[in-house]
Amino acid sequence: MKKISLSIIGALAMVACQNGESDTATITLNNNIDSVSYAVGVNTANGLQQQFSEGNMDAFMQGFKDVVDSAELLVSTEDAQAVLQGYSQKKQMEQMAERQKQMEEMFASVKEEGIKFLEENKTKAGVQVTASGLQYIVLKEGKGKQPTAMSNVKVHYHGTTPDGVVFDSSVDRGEPIEFPLNGVIAGWTEGVQLMKEGAKYKFFIPQELAYGANAPQGGQGPIKPFMPLVFEVELIKVND
Repeated sequence: MKKISLSIIGALAMVACQNGESDTATITLNNNIDSVSYAVGVNTANGLQQQFSEGNMDAFMQGFKDVVDSAELLVSTEDAQAVLQGYSQKKQMEQMAERQKQMEEMFASVKEEGIKFLEENKTKAGVQVTASGLQYIVLKEGKGKQPTAMSNVKVHYHGTTPDGVVFDSSVDRGEPIEFPLNGVIAGWTEGVQLMKEGAKYKFFIPQELAYGANAPQGGQGPIKPFMPLVFEVELIKVND
């Protein structure tokens, strides 16, 4: 839901009849300003109906009239902003929850296969599991600096889906990449902090620590929603 802004309501109030209540049934549009004023009202009402269909129109009109008449407001302008922001955030959370539910229904098989993959993988030789569920194998230990979550790191990596489809690889491109460790998926942020410069690890990242429902390209590429990811990572350099 788009945020309902007081500026929209304020604009509607400004173009309304300024001498008491207006009777839209008797309004005549005599000039361009009249037409624009009416158009703003129509546009705002349409927007409110689409974005705020559950709204109490009596309360809306009372608030509108109080502004036009410069009457004492039942809710101050500052408090009104907070009310609108809180409502907008609530609706956004509801929409996100609904989208999560829809995605889980659509990609239930991917999620189930991912859980099975990780359950089987953690029993293999050399696989270690952190408290968050991140799985990893130490391919080579390093002896250099160890990063923190706030570090910039330079790495080589090779990323695949659980069934081995390559979706991204600095190794294949022949060029390492540098980035802030707190600007990537949670599995990377946690996993690379386990390493020291010169180390090479293989990570098996649960979907909760990867992209979850928000797969890149809307799930149209190799990475599907709720899919765990596999990365081989070589930590080349830590830059604090």
